[in-house]
Amino acid sequence: MVEDAPKFYEIAKDLVILTEGKSIVAHNASFDYNFIRNEFKSLGYNYKRERLCTVKLSRKIIPNHKSYSLGKLCNDLNIQINGRHRAAGYALATVKLFEILLKKDPNLGQMGSSKFYNVSADVIKSLPEEAGVYYFHDQNGEVIYIGKSKNIKTRVFSHFSNEKSERALNMIDAIHNISYELTGSELIALLLESDEIKVQKPKFNRRQRRATSHYGIYQYTNEQGYICFKTDAIKDQSPIVSFYSAKEARERMYQLSEKYQLCQKLCGLYEASGACFYYQIKHCKGACVGEEPSSEYNNRVQEMLDVLSYNWQNFFIIDEGRNEDEKSIVKIENGKYIGFGYIDAESIGNDIDNLSDVIRVYPDNKDVQQIIRTYLRQHSVEMLIKF
Repeated sequence: MVEDAPKFYEIAKDLVILTEGKSIVAHNASFDYNFIRNEFKSLGYNYKRERLCTVKLSRKIIPNHKSYSLGKLCNDLNIQINGRHRAAGYALATVKLFEILLKKDPNLGQMGSSKFYNVSADVIKSLPEEAGVYYFHDQNGEVIYIGKSKNIKTRVFSHFSNEKSERALNMIDAIHNISYELTGSELIALLLESDEIKVQKPKFNRRQRRATSHYGIYQYTNEQGYICFKTDAIKDQSPIVSFYSAKEARERMYQLSEKYQLCQKLCGLYEASGACFYYQIKHCKGACVGEEPSSEYNNRVQEMLDVLSYNWQNFFIIDEGRNEDEKSIVKIENGKYIGFGYIDAESIGNDIDNLSDVIRVYPDNKDVQQIIRTYLRQHSVEMLIKF
């Protein structure tokens, strides 16, 4: 059906012009919008548009439906879908749904119609969809809450939709302005948020409580002498690294196996007999079938374990910056957190003085030590440079 369709880059310019100053409307809008943004990102263009999600709007404007899938909503509202599971049919059905929602609530449940919004709509609209730290200010400009997110705009919106507690409602009523600082790296956002909360002591910040970790990555050595891994529920033994779900643990193991060229089978990710899938595509060097000596394989495993256990005393963490031409840097010296900074991507090298010159010094404490340890265990960064 799409064999003769144009490539994305051929219509990208037209799409920019067509949607300039417009909002993208879709059922589960983030799903579609992220596809479009990623296509533009592959072309080196940062595409941003306002979007309206007819799933979220329907839940708010026409509540009490058993299901908010497009098909079920269309059945309930007598909207005809011509060509189910086809782009045109679903797009036209979404138009009809959107018209119904617009007729019932011309404000579409947005900022202007909510009693909780004391913030200018322009401020809300201008929030970036990037990683950083955000600040909620009261009517006197005082910071009353500090948070971090990989997507500031989405996270801020989640605060305004949280009506589950009196504390949350009180904070929403107190917000009159929002500021932010982009960090590029999620790790930098975590470190900056921790420091800012300690310095400014906002009245609505309190220690974050997450559920106890239930799954972990465990290591063992098999009869052939290869170091192996498995993801399992946490019981009596302590895992190498813990996660809040089995999915998180397994995804991290996939990342590590790719980064260190480890065998899927020995990492507990491939259960069939014989060689693993990585071996078939020449990414695994054959540990699963005894072709790679255990000593060579275990050397790469140990390199991975050194990073996960945070055993190094002196190193830089290099990660993404605030734009394509920049990298973020975190410095650890003698096991102590020194601070972070940013450097031109082309200037990255092994010149320690050059890297150290961009570091802004921040206090070391147990909280930032834990942030760094946990982040390195649970995420992949672009580079680690020992010195």
